[in-house]
Amino acid sequence: MKSFFNELFEYSHESNQKLAGMMLKNSGKVSEKSIRLFNHILNAHQIWNNRIDAMGVTFGVWEFHSMEDYSAIDRMNFENSLRILSSFELTDRVKYVNSKGDSFEKELRDILFHIINHSTYHRGQIASNFRETGLEPLISDFIYFKE
Repeated sequence: MKSFFNELFEYSHESNQKLAGMMLKNSGKVSEKSIRLFNHILNAHQIWNNRIDAMGVTFGVWEFHSMEDYSAIDRMNFENSLRILSSFELTDRVKYVNSKGDSFEKELRDILFHIINHSTYHRGQIASNFRETGLEPLISDFIYFKE
């Protein structure tokens, strides 16, 4: 199961890296909505990694970063997620406090799946927004990653 999560994080990382490059290349055409959503993907991933295993300063949920930093932030998130996968068991319980101050406890595997699912969801929103603004969206379906 850990190998499958590794593969999912590789897929998400590759998709984010391609999307970061597309956004940088088309920076004058990318809408504020797409920029906000991609920053949110990066921030949420980092926040969840830190909830699992505190590794430093946590970004704000809607914090903005320079497009030039997207790839590096995503790479850091990816590497930290792989480190978490190798350091913890998928059934480990993780206690955390959300942005509203509410306390929760979940299994690691559920949190890791949430990170992947959350990123995929928002990349889909960005793809729709790209179409609306005249940009060709990234094809980021998992099945194409597997080819």
